[in-house]
Amino acid sequence: MASVIGIDTGGTFTDVTILDRTTGTIRTAKVPTTPDDPSRGFADGVRAGIGERSADIDRVLHGTTVATNLILESKGPRIAMLVTDGFRSVLEIGRQDIPRGNSLFAWVKPKRPVPPHDIWGIPGRLDPDGSEVAPLDEAAVRAAARAIRAAGIEAVAVVFLHSYANPAHERRAAAILAQEHPDALISLSSEVLPVFREYERAMTTVLNVYVMPAVASYVGRLEQRLSEQSIAAPLLLMKSSGGVTSARSVRRTPVETALSGPAAGVVGMNFIGTSAGFRNLIGIDIGGTSADISLIDGGQPNMTTAGLIGDWPIGRPMLDITTIGAGGGSIARVSASGALTVGPESAGAVPGPVCYGHGGSEPTVTDAHLVLGHLPPHLLGGSFRLDAAAARDAIARRIAAPLGMDVEAAARGILAIADHNMTGAIRVVSVERGYDPRDLVLVPFGGAGPLHGGSLARLMGIGTILVPPAPGVLSALGLLVSNLRAEFTRTCLQRPGSVNLAQLAEVFTALQDEARTWLHDEAVPPEAGHITWHASMRYQHQGFELVVPWAGTSVDAASVAASIERFHRLHERLYTFAQEDTPVEIVTLRVDAEGIFPPPSLPELPKGGRPGDAVMGEQSIAFAEGRRRAPVYDRTLLGAGDRIAGPAVLTQLDATTLLLPGQTAEVHRLGSLIVREDAV
Repeated sequence: MASVIGIDTGGTFTDVTILDRTTGTIRTAKVPTTPDDPSRGFADGVRAGIGERSADIDRVLHGTTVATNLILESKGPRIAMLVTDGFRSVLEIGRQDIPRGNSLFAWVKPKRPVPPHDIWGIPGRLDPDGSEVAPLDEAAVRAAARAIRAAGIEAVAVVFLHSYANPAHERRAAAILAQEHPDALISLSSEVLPVFREYERAMTTVLNVYVMPAVASYVGRLEQRLSEQSIAAPLLLMKSSGGVTSARSVRRTPVETALSGPAAGVVGMNFIGTSAGFRNLIGIDIGGTSADISLIDGGQPNMTTAGLIGDWPIGRPMLDITTIGAGGGSIARVSASGALTVGPESAGAVPGPVCYGHGGSEPTVTDAHLVLGHLPPHLLGGSFRLDAAAARDAIARRIAAPLGMDVEAAARGILAIADHNMTGAIRVVSVERGYDPRDLVLVPFGGAGPLHGGSLARLMGIGTILVPPAPGVLSALGLLVSNLRAEFTRTCLQRPGSVNLAQLAEVFTALQDEARTWLHDEAVPPEAGHITWHASMRYQHQGFELVVPWAGTSVDAASVAASIERFHRLHERLYTFAQEDTPVEIVTLRVDAEGIFPPPSLPELPKGGRPGDAVMGEQSIAFAEGRRRAPVYDRTLLGAGDRIAGPAVLTQLDATTLLLPGQTAEVHRLGSLIVREDAV
């Protein structure tokens, strides 16, 4: 019954949650993030969470942005790439799509992570079924390996045509590379992403080796930090798919951690929502720089294999998360044409919003909240004072005066633009995925989420808001409730009318064997292991697929027909129609393996009845119709069943919740706030 610790490294703070499995209590802590070496902040978080009780730790779970930042900031090492002869331009050609929100006439393809002069074409060819058309030219591989070594390149991606069907050529090339360049890190597409579509497979393989040196070094430092504190518990890291995996697995495929931090928040949101009786959720995680939006359908997070990190596709299964540059630190400016803009540029942690008093001079979303009275004068339990006068002055000089309006109107304008930017992203993951947001419960979390929850719900017509007990550290809680997870995929194209049941069964069996081996290697007991099958399908002549759960864990005519029927229904939900008279192709098979940890039980709050005892004071809040006095509550003093009518401000260590007039919050027995619009 040892403790479990979850550590989520953010841009400003490193959040810590500790589950004491003996008592069932969950504690939280915050320490400053150390950007020069995040492992120091990690170690500080461990120390703050457990003190000297290192022997009591059962496992350590971690969410990191190391891979994400390397990709977004293009700070990885020089990469070499081996491709099938004739395909040296696979990265440069890419796709013809123009990214959402960019001008058709002004958009320029971003610089690729591997320039053409570092790509070698190797003779040799496989058919789509994996049969050899031309043998691998081993002399060409050897010559390329020597040239790569002479150029001082230490990381190599190998992406041969149709290697998803037969990895033999890639594996032989890797063996030759290891002989000629023993110090090189090597990433094979047949191991990273054995599916079709050359560009996506190539880019995912390149990004995997691109982040491999830094992630491997970082993981090594984390393990050293734990050793220094005499912690022998295994280190597990959050993956983009919403599960955790061992440090050993992360070293091999570090690209799986590209959405590590946001994924933990989705898992935490699902846990809190289910605990409160809600299984259809839309969550928005608002931090200082960005807002991450995700959706839970029937207690299951939506997944995608078409995710992007910055400009680049990641073909690995990941949670369907949309990120925009909108957060508490988003900077408000008046453009040369006289328009008010908010974000995506952020003041970040340094210098931060003007009201932080750390040298910031440009007004931000947080400054607007403070000017309007949405925030108390102190944060972090009273230890961090906000400078309201400086925030007001910055908005007055830089926004209100140029636009010819009063300060409060300018502050409301800043928040209105930020909220509308966020609602656009909410529509992307709801309406554009076939969901009506009015049927969902909004879960605002992150440090700034509960400040925007009420206004976002009204803009979207959402009737219920669920504010988690500790919204600012929900990602760290998500780590505590995560399970071990791995995904195994392979393209196995089946044309309509000629489905090869034996081939389908062979590939599914091979993937399932890989999944069982992984569960064994991760020491998952048989009773805790769980395996599920999936398949991506499309109508004949379509250019995209939809992933559906396979009907059962066997392959026969009945399971194929049932799975295709699931595809029709999913297509109908997403696009309002199903073409049941059109042949369906089965494209890629996937087997998911999960090692399930016993979930923690959230502590129940004592029964309330005297919410007035939690009132700390009151403050003036500016609304469009005028200012109103509103009580300020210490949320930690509220009990189960307490009801609070808006307008009101609820404070706690990690976040501040704003209730608007006409909204009422009720405290759930497990600590969440359930906010609803008052009946008219």
